[in-house]
Amino acid sequence: MDRDLERLATAVRKRRTELRLGIEPAAKLAGISKDTWKRVEPRDGSPAHKVRDTTYAAMDRALQWAQGGCEAVLQGRDAIPAESLKGDSGAKVSQIPKRELERVVGDAVQSAALATKGDLTGAEILELNRRVLAELRERGIL
Repeated sequence: MDRDLERLATAVRKRRTELRLGIEPAAKLAGISKDTWKRVEPRDGSPAHKVRDTTYAAMDRALQWAQGGCEAVLQGRDAIPAESLKGDSGAKVSQIPKRELERVVGDAVQSAALATKGDLTGAEILELNRRVLAELRERGIL
């Protein structure tokens, strides 16, 4: 079995159990068939299989993970739990670990610098990234 798919199967099983959901209720919450769920989280020792991105997104919702949770696990990162905000219809909040937030902010700075099509060198983009992260740390955001 592919290690990443095995890692996802383990994470999905653990989270589903934490939420006290059986496979059928979890699949129903996701709006997918129990057979599709079992392709990601096999129960009989059979290998896990890759499914469509839309299936992973549906499973994220059922598992109460922030968007992209299944994909994060497949890439070796952790899924981030999301919780609903009280009094707001459909809004969710997620606590992003500091390391992950630094990575996301750094990626955003780099993408923005590249998108401006300016004449920044790679070294200048890295320095800009470093300075933005240092500023956010100084302000207590990171």
